[in-house]
Amino acid sequence: MTDPHLDKPTPEVAPAGGSTALPGASKGYAQLPTGPVPFAQTESGPDADVHGVAEWEPSTSSRDGAKAERTVEDARLAPWALFAAIVALATSMFVGWGIPVAIVSVMAALMSLRRPIENREMATWALVLGLFAALFSAGWLLWATMQSGILGA
Repeated sequence: MTDPHLDKPTPEVAPAGGSTALPGASKGYAQLPTGPVPFAQTESGPDADVHGVAEWEPSTSSRDGAKAERTVEDARLAPWALFAAIVALATSMFVGWGIPVAIVSVMAALMSLRRPIENREMATWALVLGLFAALFSAGWLLWATMQSGILGA
């Protein structure tokens, strides 16, 4: 390979005189906007034992000293709502008695949509399928009552 040959700059590209201005220099800024920010460092971490060396161990208890257990807030509701909606939709294709499961799936989907830890797409699908299942089941029940003559027609 050959060495690249660089020409001297033309007069149009001559370097500017003096120092280059910082962004916002017309407003009186003296340092770069990405410069380091001063902060006060605080000491943190586990307390040192008698010898000045602390050994860290993972905590197995919550703040009140009780054993950490899985709470209701940790449980995911959207998958269960989707499962109930699919079961209700499959049932509503044949009989109208799947409406309680459809109502449960709609309620669970609405609850999971309001929780920030839930999968929103799964909860939305559960809501839509649950509403279709409730509609189909209600249609079956309405048709059955019209056929039996209870509703009159």
